[in-house]
Amino acid sequence: MESYLKALILIVAVAVSLLSSKVAHGGFPAKLALERAFPPSRRVGLEELRARDRRRHGRLLQGRVFGVVDFPVEGSYNPFTVGLYFTRVKLGTPPKEFYVQIDTGSDILWVACSPCDGCPKSTGLPIKLNSFGLQGSATASRVTCSDEICTSAAQTGQAGCSSQSPNSQCNYKFEYGDGSGTSGYYVSDTLSFDTVVGDESTVNSSTSIVFGCSNTQTGELTKPERAVDGILGFGQHDLSVISQLSSRGVAPKVFSHCLKGSDNGGGILVLGEIIEPGIVYTPLVQSQ
Repeated sequence: MESYLKALILIVAVAVSLLSSKVAHGGFPAKLALERAFPPSRRVGLEELRARDRRRHGRLLQGRVFGVVDFPVEGSYNPFTVGLYFTRVKLGTPPKEFYVQIDTGSDILWVACSPCDGCPKSTGLPIKLNSFGLQGSATASRVTCSDEICTSAAQTGQAGCSSQSPNSQCNYKFEYGDGSGTSGYYVSDTLSFDTVVGDESTVNSSTSIVFGCSNTQTGELTKPERAVDGILGFGQHDLSVISQLSSRGVAPKVFSHCLKGSDNGGGILVLGEIIEPGIVYTPLVQSQ
């Protein structure tokens, strides 16, 4: 610890010395206010310095973005009660709520659309199922094959076009690890969400994103016992919500979640970095 503090003091001393030299030669304004984080008479421990640096890092990070996007988490791990965790997203104008399963193994946000073949009409969960319709939103539009995001998604196998016409709709088809599947087309519309800003107050925000409109579901997705409106993927590709919000400067490309292990379930899910004791960030392996 002593060596760390000595090195820190030396760095500060050199910085002040260089600053004084520049002032003397007119390189900077003549008067500079020296702001001390800690009184000179107070000894500061290494852990306190680290804690201050973490808080400062958080403020700098939030200075580059609008805040932290907060999602409510419901559900539990218990297969005899729920067996999955889900959250709510608000899509369209006016905003309409959809319950979507949280999935870190896929990229795309998709919700059931009307009409839909195989989509459950009821659920055993204490929620109300909804379906999305382009006619019900003033800001909705289909993504066409000529759109740049469709071309990019096609290169990773996340989009396809049944016609060579540039105005044909941009389609998708996915199969999950349990054998269930969904297919449909991509839509651009408004996502409304809550943003937690620096002083911990919550503001309503919105931005345009691209998501999937599912008109066919198969396998486990068709069963009503644990049916939800769709799936929210947290993968790395450009079409994931976290990537889209990052590209728009809404939140950095990082998410945090805490899933409660009790039967009551629930938890925390945020997009963006939060500075709290006990939270450990794990970088993704880019090649995988």
